[in-house]
Amino acid sequence: MDMMIQVLLLVLGFAMLVKGADWFVDGAAGVADRLGVPQLVIGLTIVAMGTSAPEAAVSLTAALKGNADITIGNVVGSNILNILIILGIVSVIIATPVAKSIIRIDLPFMLGISFVLLFLGYTGNKVTQIESLVLLTLFVGYLGYLFVTAKKTGTVEETSSIVEKPMWQLVVIAVIGLVLIVLGSDFTVDAATKIATEFGMGTRFIGLTIVALGTSLPELFTSVAAALKGKSDIAIGNIVGSNIFNILFIVGLSAVITPVYFASNFVIDTLVAVAAGVILWLATFKSGKLTRPVGIIMLLAYGGYFAYLLLG
Repeated sequence: MDMMIQVLLLVLGFAMLVKGADWFVDGAAGVADRLGVPQLVIGLTIVAMGTSAPEAAVSLTAALKGNADITIGNVVGSNILNILIILGIVSVIIATPVAKSIIRIDLPFMLGISFVLLFLGYTGNKVTQIESLVLLTLFVGYLGYLFVTAKKTGTVEETSSIVEKPMWQLVVIAVIGLVLIVLGSDFTVDAATKIATEFGMGTRFIGLTIVALGTSLPELFTSVAAALKGKSDIAIGNIVGSNIFNILFIVGLSAVITPVYFASNFVIDTLVAVAAGVILWLATFKSGKLTRPVGIIMLLAYGGYFAYLLLG
């Protein structure tokens, strides 16, 4: 009976995370759109941070509760899922153009900070509070670059009909979404940890798979919907921005609270995340778009990685 309750709490937590992220993205993106922020910047910042809010809430809660394996596993697992599963599904459904600025600047930056995370974990087996300041400084610098880009790019069309609502309603929607995210993260971490313990599964496995998948659902729904609506800048920017946010902000802020230990097994997982980023970059470098064959390769690659986790 206790196990059934934990499963129900896990499902409830995921539902709160997904709905909360949905409302937070709608409210925040609506406010940003009203202020004339370009679509690409919205995808890389507001939408990316909103859809990464479940990862942030879960990872910070896990760090506070001493479950560092869930913190790193959630971030690394989500970054792998974001590229191989979400962009894989998106590109199988529809060929998706990728902005030149993402290929030339944002993707290489994402790969660079992935190597930074790998270096920090490999050399010290943890991300210390001092090292967290490096990550957070890079995050602030990246936001500064996006701000300059927004000033140069100018305004674009509205991204959602929700911007027709009054500004105060948009703010209320965003706040309610944030509350649901925080509560959902608490349910998710507690239930996932108890289920893992009951079945003898390590928190690394459950963080890399179940929790990572659950917290990546907002990115999946947002990117697929954006691609189908022809808003490829939001679809791709959402994923790249989320991965950058996951590493720099989530790991950085978690390590400020408490040193985030980096088990030796996570080195391989982080290498997989780097390899996924390389596949994405190479696939789009010349063609400027994600095609169906590339999407199939990504999905097969994740299948191989999941088999490794099961057998490992």
